Amino acid sequence: MSSRRTLKLGAVLFGVGGPGQHTTWLDPDIPTNASVDVRWYIARAQQAEAAKFDHVFIVDSQFITPDSPHHYLSRLEPLTLLSAVAVHTSHIGLVGTITTSYNEPFNVARRLASLDHISGGRAGWNVVTSGDAGTAGNYSRDAHFDYATRYGRALEHVRIAQGLWDSYEADAFPRDRDRGVFFDRTRQHPLDHRGDYFSVVGPLNLERTPQGQPVIFQAGDSEEGRDLGASIAEAIFTHAVSLEQAQVFRREMRARVAGKGRDPEHLLIVPGISPIIADTDAEAREKERAIRGELGFDRALAELGRPFGWHDFSRYDLDAPFPEVSDAGALSFRTHAEAITKLARENNLTLRQVVQHQIDARRSPFVGTPLTVANEIQRWFEADGFDGINVMVNSAREFALFTDGVLPILRERGIVRTEYDATTLRGNLGLPVPENRHTAARESQRSAETPVVAAVS
Repeated sequence: MSSRRTLKLGAVLFGVGGPGQHTTWLDPDIPTNASVDVRWYIARAQQAEAAKFDHVFIVDSQFITPDSPHHYLSRLEPLTLLSAVAVHTSHIGLVGTITTSYNEPFNVARRLASLDHISGGRAGWNVVTSGDAGTAGNYSRDAHFDYATRYGRALEHVRIAQGLWDSYEADAFPRDRDRGVFFDRTRQHPLDHRGDYFSVVGPLNLERTPQGQPVIFQAGDSEEGRDLGASIAEAIFTHAVSLEQAQVFRREMRARVAGKGRDPEHLLIVPGISPIIADTDAEAREKERAIRGELGFDRALAELGRPFGWHDFSRYDLDAPFPEVSDAGALSFRTHAEAITKLARENNLTLRQVVQHQIDARRSPFVGTPLTVANEIQRWFEADGFDGINVMVNSAREFALFTDGVLPILRERGIVRTEYDATTLRGNLGLPVPENRHTAARESQRSAETPVVAAVS
């Protein structure tokens, strides 16, 4: 593998339109059923793989309202989808979102390990705790978990999955027909976990995967979320509106990782970006104005409710001070809700002004010609604003402006690699293969028991 630091590339596949993309589905380049058409996902993954992207990224949630973004209203389950994509690709990583709040660790570990085997070592898990409080009602619960419980469960959930992925050592299945030996019993290990939230005996009924363990991604900006990321994440999916903000976040997360006794070089910060590209900078800015103009105030007002547990803001006077509803986000996207409320209070904003601010906040820092966008990405990367980017993808045509216009410039400058370094997601991201804990323990014991032979002079 190359020792040079290169920009990591992810593609977030949003089909007919995610947050703020209210009219995206009207683009004739996008099938109106893109979010449920596996052929669309396969084609976008192949397009990304041809451009040597590291991974495709599938976000997910399990609670919707009539005001949810179009893509959220009807979309495929991530791991089912990625398993289909796996057999039509060969190198690109496959990252799916799975909540720890409404899944059992054994099931998650088995599904992800299965994807890793199916893909030859390209699986990744975006760990979330579910911000939509309404999800509780879909899982026989009266209320969503509070923050402490959500993140306590998440940490234990991931640790259990990692333990289950170590159930079998790499040499557990010799499958030696000559000796009649299929399985080495000494290389299988139960988990016998009993914790605060889960009790799992193990072992997992699936052998060690091609990349040892799926890569752990994480997204969460609260104090609890950042602490979880520092504990378990190998890559963090985030958002930054400025280089300065990005630099601060990356420095903080690397310091937190070091504080957990982990190597900060093994943490990648990969924010989502929405590049807007045209033949001239002026045309790109006009394109951006048109996109923002299509967002629609009424839809933006409705979507404002999501971080507040889908609170209905239409009941308030738009020109009155922003209402006191921060508590509505206590079990939802609390950090986001608190940030919006703080902004309104400190600047004496009305509800109308807050909605407009949310629309304006969607502006991309990466707008212009391919050269302008490439220069800005390089500036952020070399200034340690991020280690990689997750490009939001809807239109094949717009995506091609990035892959065929921006990437060749970055590739010529050595910012982006020219070929894949490996066949696994870990290998391409430059992340180490986790050592099997049981193999490590046995080898450590063997070393301790080996007598030291004094040199004879």
